[in-house]
Amino acid sequence: MVFFAHSILHQFLQVFPGFFDAVSSFLTTTEGKPSPWIKDKMALVPYDAEGLGIQKFYKPLTTYKFVNHTIQIKQDWKQLGVAAVVWDAAIVLCTYLEMGALNLQGCSAVELGAGTGLVGIVAALLGAHVTITDRKIALDFLKSNVQANLPQDIQPKAVVKELTWGQNLGNFSSDKFDLILGADIIYLEETFADLLQTLEHLCSDHSVILLSCRIRYERDQNFLKMLGNHFTVHEVHYDLEKDVHIYKAHRRNHKDDL
Repeated sequence: MVFFAHSILHQFLQVFPGFFDAVSSFLTTTEGKPSPWIKDKMALVPYDAEGLGIQKFYKPLTTYKFVNHTIQIKQDWKQLGVAAVVWDAAIVLCTYLEMGALNLQGCSAVELGAGTGLVGIVAALLGAHVTITDRKIALDFLKSNVQANLPQDIQPKAVVKELTWGQNLGNFSSDKFDLILGADIIYLEETFADLLQTLEHLCSDHSVILLSCRIRYERDQNFLKMLGNHFTVHEVHYDLEKDVHIYKAHRRNHKDDL
């Protein structure tokens, strides 16, 4: 994990509003590759160039209204960084799911890089059987949010499980999931190959992938190109206010019938 003390981060935001670009330069080499010292660590990725949006991550509790439920999500930016805050891409994806673009009733879904679990929680409330995944270090935090926000009768539909991309994929059936969800998981180039391998493993001929993200850098576009070499990919939604795209993908030559 990459940790920045609250006070240092606050000073950066006051003195240098272009903090996102500065951090990106710090974490990458001149060739645009991740610096060697951040290997196997999570990156700190503030969400907007002005640095103003980052203040909301300090809130220990955020409240949302989806599927006629009030959802209260705990955040822990200081301890878990990007894994423990709600990103705009998650909110946009939840809204898209709630709009009914896909019928989730009885659907088998998996969320990758779930973080706070908001997307998986909403998918479960919409009737899906959801496996909500993240790295081991984030699981206890993730479980606490899922358990606190799902009614007792729905909790059996949501399972929290460890998944580090590219590792121990045999623990997950390759033909189980109808839907694969990811919100703001495309940001660290070093993870792209493992993420793609994971998507390929989890996807069957009938599976659909929904990735919600903000396109920040050319490397983000590069991942979409990598994805397009293996899947049919097209944009299905764009939130202008939050500058978030949702991409839908499925295996090539697969009829899009979900």
